[in-house]
Amino acid sequence: MNEYDSSKIANILAPVGYIRTEEIKEADLILINTCNVREKAEQKVYSLLGRLKRFKQRNPSTLIGVGGCVAQQKGESLLHRVEYLDFVFGTHAFFDLPEILAELSNGTRRACYTDLHYRFEEDRNVQPVSACGTEVKGLITIMRGCNNFCTFCVVPYVRGREVSRSAKSILCEAKELLKAGIKEITVLGQNVNSYRSPDEHLGFSELLELMNGLEGLQRIRFTTSHPKDLSPSLVSAFGKLSKLCPHIHLPLQSGSNRILKRMNRRYTREDYLNKIEDLRNVCPDISITTDLIVGFPGETEADFQETLDVLHMVKFDGAFSFKYSDRVPAKAVRFKDKISEETKSRRLRSLQAIQKDITMERNIRFERRIERVLVESRNKKNPLQLTGRIAGNQIVNFEGTEDLIGQVVPIRIEEGLLHSLRGRPALINCQGGAP
Repeated sequence: MNEYDSSKIANILAPVGYIRTEEIKEADLILINTCNVREKAEQKVYSLLGRLKRFKQRNPSTLIGVGGCVAQQKGESLLHRVEYLDFVFGTHAFFDLPEILAELSNGTRRACYTDLHYRFEEDRNVQPVSACGTEVKGLITIMRGCNNFCTFCVVPYVRGREVSRSAKSILCEAKELLKAGIKEITVLGQNVNSYRSPDEHLGFSELLELMNGLEGLQRIRFTTSHPKDLSPSLVSAFGKLSKLCPHIHLPLQSGSNRILKRMNRRYTREDYLNKIEDLRNVCPDISITTDLIVGFPGETEADFQETLDVLHMVKFDGAFSFKYSDRVPAKAVRFKDKISEETKSRRLRSLQAIQKDITMERNIRFERRIERVLVESRNKKNPLQLTGRIAGNQIVNFEGTEDLIGQVVPIRIEEGLLHSLRGRPALINCQGGAP
């Protein structure tokens, strides 16, 4: 979502004369779009600002602004902490950046803009956003905010409560992306499963069904899902929507019911495992990835073992795993029974070692299979290779020519690696079969 917002910011500023530069020494304006879901991400913000101090001293006319979640949470305290910072803009203010910059050019300095007021893409004539700068994949935010208040998470405090865009505006943006040659669209939200169109009264599965009917669209993805809101209709969509990719990111966070309750996740491990079973009944080869937190306050060795047990049972294709860190003002900050850094580190290493073996096992299953790969770009590390993804979201690298970019190509998978698959183009005979 931050990638989407950053690209949207660039598009918003283009009509008022700003163009992006990769060279910081050329910049008239430096914007830092931030995340504070985890402590490490917030620390990176202050580290970057520290590196910009000397640059600002040499280039005092260059404006520096901090936006996003850290900006929303810290507000004016950022201006007090960083004396050369010009302005702060929160998670709901980036559509107002042209006006903010106009105020700054008229003499306003050291200003803070962190009011929570939703404005979506349809409020302005802004170009749609491709993913990671490619011309193959596009991103669309369909909702913002979160109502769940998990005890470890600051998102409801810095993103606000859930607000959904109208299905009509989402489909209009999707059509603009398709006109630009986009082949795959990922819809974004803090919890897409609770999407509800304010005008058409459509839920998330109905929105996906409408998108499935868009001419020229080849693939649909979405992120992120909350397990408690994974509905039967969304599960069944994986069996009936031809363009919906067989991949879901479904954060587990913990395999212990006791810890899940302390986290305020509002589902049990049994609920979660039943939904995994439902997904695999509908779509047996679906790829499932997850998020996991180790060392949540009060987590015992038995609780941690229950998380490892779920890893072995589900066999996730991949997992983003992290040590718990306090995130003010989330409720768990006030929990007394914190886990030591040594224990958290040990548990994280153990979990990641197990998941590494599972991911390898899951990737090896593709060997000798022919998979359809949407080719995205040249491989940055090996320019002789192209890179793309299969429908399950696994990365595939193979040798090929530039003209394949943007096409869906049959690739024979020769080797499953930890972070990717390696293959070669498969020859298809005139009957459509593969040798």
